Amino acid sequence: LAKNKQKTLLLEQVAAAWERSWPDQLIRKTYEEDFFIQMMQESYELWAQLEREAGVELYRPVDYGPRERRGFLTPKGHDAKAQVPTVFLEKQELSHHIPSVTLTDANRALTDTHAGVLYADRRVFQSSGGVIKDGEKVIDITPGVAWGSLVITAGPWANTLLTHTGLQLPLKVVKINVCYWKEKIPGTYSVSQWEYDIYGLLSNEYPGLIKVSNRRDTKPDDCMYTVTPDHNFVLDSHPIYGNIIISAGFSGHGFKFDPIIGKLLSQLAMGQAPSDDL
Repeated sequence: LAKNKQKTLLLEQVAAAWERSWPDQLIRKTYEEDFFIQMMQESYELWAQLEREAGVELYRPVDYGPRERRGFLTPKGHDAKAQVPTVFLEKQELSHHIPSVTLTDANRALTDTHAGVLYADRRVFQSSGGVIKDGEKVIDITPGVAWGSLVITAGPWANTLLTHTGLQLPLKVVKINVCYWKEKIPGTYSVSQWEYDIYGLLSNEYPGLIKVSNRRDTKPDDCMYTVTPDHNFVLDSHPIYGNIIISAGFSGHGFKFDPIIGKLLSQLAMGQAPSDDL
């Protein structure tokens, strides 16, 4: 909105939220649903644009093999319709690259060669006119008060706010414990050490700890998932108050879509037709 020259105020209930270090987030293109794949195609482009504007690394690719072995990364499988490059590994191939993981003879491993991690704690502050206020908890929404548009992205608190507008969504809030397992040999499963990476469970934000099992010797993390019945997102205008835009129910897999979600929300808030079929 701010980049589109709209007067924008962002209220964040957590004090100093923008200085807090958030765990890194997974990004991938592989999905069963075609519409998610198409959204991720554009999301990658928008993340790259943000990275160029920020001048810092926001995305780091992660795959199952040493990067110098280009033959390993040659796609054996490819979704031609969605153009998502994938590599299928048989049992012995996977054991060669990750000795600690053993598949059954009937199973294969699928690798998305564009998958990686997003550094969620590196944000871009642009002189675009937007105003951010930390520690400002929204406690009520009063219909009738004049605002151009109100965009609600309240996560687990979405229904609490929507109660004031006479609307409730089928959302289930689930507390997820983010746990880590200490590496026997520090750096063995690290973003910077490619020899034995494990999909989504790399040592990065806490050196020497990978996201598996219980972790000790460091503070625990909690994550609140807001889950919809079909695990798809809620992106829409309020059925009564058209200038209230709702974004909720990301079901634990929404962060990687943030750039395109922001684009769609800004289009709805400005009264434009969304660029994607919602």
